Amino acid sequence: MKRYLATVAYDGTNFFGWQKQNGFRTVQEELEVSLSALFHVKTFCYGASRTDRGVHALCQKAVFDAETTIPAEKIPLAIIKYLPDDISVLDCRVVDSEFNPRFEVKQKTYRYTIYNSEFRNPTRRNYTEFVRDKLDIEKMQEAAKAFLGEHDFKGFCSAHTSAKTTVRTIYDISVSKDNENEISIYVTGNGFLYNMVRIIAGTLIFAGMGKIDPEKMPEIIKSGDRTKAGKTAGPEGLCLVDAQL
Repeated sequence: MKRYLATVAYDGTNFFGWQKQNGFRTVQEELEVSLSALFHVKTFCYGASRTDRGVHALCQKAVFDAETTIPAEKIPLAIIKYLPDDISVLDCRVVDSEFNPRFEVKQKTYRYTIYNSEFRNPTRRNYTEFVRDKLDIEKMQEAAKAFLGEHDFKGFCSAHTSAKTTVRTIYDISVSKDNENEISIYVTGNGFLYNMVRIIAGTLIFAGMGKIDPEKMPEIIKSGDRTKAGKTAGPEGLCLVDAQL
């Protein structure tokens, strides 16, 4: 029996998140069904990140144990016929039998994409947050600087978080305009609290609208008061784009 580490990409639109839930379609369950069909035995997998309903991933890390003659590098090709169209295994390799991606991933990068226009774009509705108010990207960039470094992000997580500590470190954060209508926020950190990136995105949207003064952002973070931050932006604009071991 060997342990394998896979990089998994998925379109989260029609999933109730990564983690298995009774009666709901999840990425973990679909991947386990496909692995079980490939290896002809019940196979379980465990991911590095518990992405929420509607959230996408380009670089989810997942491990599974299997006895197979298929070379690790061939597993992504072998499993294609068993996977639904909204999941893909991009690569695979053998790792130590005790390897756990939840603890081995050193940093993650999320991208949050905003569609900023007077009118909606139906083709982008599952991958962006639609904002009609014109956003001032310079104010968003200024506000983003306050998140860099180690902070207590108590005011930037869901009240239902089960984390033992709300202190996290942001290594990098940027706000850029990709084209005429789309703005991307990239956030890299050592870990993220429940809804943390979506609340950061919602807060930067408020800064771009002029509802939050960028100069007040350090004070807002330090306060730990969720009501002083912005809204929780929708899940559809969020994508896990990198997970470094």
